[in-house]
Amino acid sequence: MTQADVIVVGGGVIGLTTAVVLAESGAAVRVWTERTAAHTTSAVAGGLWEPYRIAPREQAERWAVEAFAVFARLAERPAETGVRMVDGLQAQSGAGCPPPGWAASVPGVRPATAAELPDGYRSGHRMRLPLVDMPAYLDHLTRRLTTAGGTVTVRTVGTLDEPACEAPVVVNCTGLGSRELLGDRELTPVRGQLVIVENPGITEWFVDADEESAEPVYFFPQPGRLLLGGTADPGAWDTTPDPAVADAIRRRCARVDPRIAGARVLAHRAGLRPVRSEVRLDREGDVVHHYGHGGAGVTVSWGSAARAAALVTGD
Repeated sequence: MTQADVIVVGGGVIGLTTAVVLAESGAAVRVWTERTAAHTTSAVAGGLWEPYRIAPREQAERWAVEAFAVFARLAERPAETGVRMVDGLQAQSGAGCPPPGWAASVPGVRPATAAELPDGYRSGHRMRLPLVDMPAYLDHLTRRLTTAGGTVTVRTVGTLDEPACEAPVVVNCTGLGSRELLGDRELTPVRGQLVIVENPGITEWFVDADEESAEPVYFFPQPGRLLLGGTADPGAWDTTPDPAVADAIRRRCARVDPRIAGARVLAHRAGLRPVRSEVRLDREGDVVHHYGHGGAGVTVSWGSAARAAALVTGD
């Protein structure tokens, strides 16, 4: 489809990436979003490339590997894109744990030595992954979209009939909003809370590999700050940061790196991951549905957006 008129509903990382793919392929694209990118759940994300709380797993990992290649290229221009390639450690409490399933597609993954493991961890893997500074990256996506001729309009959408009246194709990237917009009760919020502190000199990221934990432990060095996480609270809708939870997050992270204990707190953040039994990516008449990416929207964004764009164009 050439010069198609498409409205993408939703201005988070999935909506913006889909819009960029379509616009840079020649389509006339408008994004309608309830809030600016800086105020979406995507802006709260930690930003490490890692397939997390997303299904179906095999498909998500394929999308993630495709996106990895794009992020690696973007990391060649970190000041412009907000993307860097950063070394880090994924650690497990059990001994002899295998590497993640996607490790074979990521260069340089290797077992961690005993000396590289923090107290309480018995195995792990070192790797170099894309780390995305989300506010800067969302600005980058918005600039790319407008450069390609696309537009972003802040407005609410009560029904998909509204954009359908103005464009022949609509792409629904509303994330958790599809629970009310479509009545999709498969969507469940999984609340995540972060603590942002002054970086005491940490240059590498850390992730506890227990994906099922309600109290995941991770920290990511972003420009001018260190992000500490986190939580995974299914069914929790409140995005007000909890001080007691914030204190617990700091304590867990400080057990991994004691320098964190004395770091000055800069801010608190909380957001809702749009978790679903599996990502919805299908075409229903003139509407392409593209939502439910759980905790991996950034990670799979380019691979997933390419599939959504193919559904729009019929390729």
